[in-house]
Amino acid sequence: MREDLLINISKTNNIIAAWKAIPGRFLVLGACLFLLACNQRKDLIDAPLFEGPLSSMDSAVTLLSDSGIVVMKMDAPTQSNFENGDREWTNGFYIEWYNSRGQVTSYFSANYVYFTKADNLYRAEGNVIVKSKAKNDELNTEELFWDQSKEKFYTDKFVTIKSEDEVHTGEGMESNQDFTEYRILKPSGTFTLEDDPKRPAQREIPLKPIPKKQ
Repeated sequence: MREDLLINISKTNNIIAAWKAIPGRFLVLGACLFLLACNQRKDLIDAPLFEGPLSSMDSAVTLLSDSGIVVMKMDAPTQSNFENGDREWTNGFYIEWYNSRGQVTSYFSANYVYFTKADNLYRAEGNVIVKSKAKNDELNTEELFWDQSKEKFYTDKFVTIKSEDEVHTGEGMESNQDFTEYRILKPSGTFTLEDDPKRPAQREIPLKPIPKKQ
């Protein structure tokens, strides 16, 4: 009987020891896994966010139609698209607007353009040109904003507007989208080309659109 009691006590002690050891191992393993997960999460949080474009394309052409009639064509050698809906054209940008007969009414071009979707606003930089075919007036500046929803252009930079026989200069400008109506905010001068036949060639203003990619 004494031997049986000793054996039972021994078995009980072994079970108690095993019971104490097993949860401890699980706790240690769980703690290690928790710390590993925390470190991985911290690495993800500390990692720099990718701010580049999600996709890029070559020879980007966009057509806008109204009742089946094309009213606008956007053409660019390259286009980058971002996660938030913004777009960027770094190698030139060209837009033509058409009337119901398919004739070009005006155009808009620049070396660089960035579109912010949140504001529905285009910011153009570098040799920016807007020309009205109806009035043959042509704007040239180094920065211009195009508000597509309001169908207007504006800038606070120096502008030059050339008509058939006059050149107007100043700072700041507002106009409608087809450039048939515009206003220079701070005019600085106007001269008539016919009144100055000896005007040096270097004073000619190069107002040529960016050639479209074939």
